[in-house]
Amino acid sequence: MATSTHPARVLTELDHIRITNLLKHPGMAFAAELESVIDNAELVSSYQVPPQLVTMNSQVRIADGETHDERTLTLCYPPDTDPDKGFVSVLSPIGTGLLGLVEGQTAQWVTPGGSKGTAKILKVIFQPEHSGEYLR
Repeated sequence: MATSTHPARVLTELDHIRITNLLKHPGMAFAAELESVIDNAELVSSYQVPPQLVTMNSQVRIADGETHDERTLTLCYPPDTDPDKGFVSVLSPIGTGLLGLVEGQTAQWVTPGGSKGTAKILKVIFQPEHSGEYLR
């Protein structure tokens, strides 16, 4: 369910390619929303990514927009998903909401049940590109 309220996104060229290939598989949940995000994103080289940008495999500290509860999440590909350990898939509503945003921005998403969620990105704790891992 796409909305026009999403802020502009920035993706690495590598993340764009990998997510585009991921979306070619049939039956991917929330694929339309993610496809909209990647189709409208600005692309940058992995070597030019600002350290505050949420890229794939980034670990971020967020605050729930309603409760203000804080938690740490890692944005991952579907095979690595483990919600109990804070690993959220880019195909999940919150994962799609976080991708390509920077510290201080607010991610927005719609749950499978139709309710809206938001979370402010407080800190990008780990980003592969900033750590020199350009192909992770």
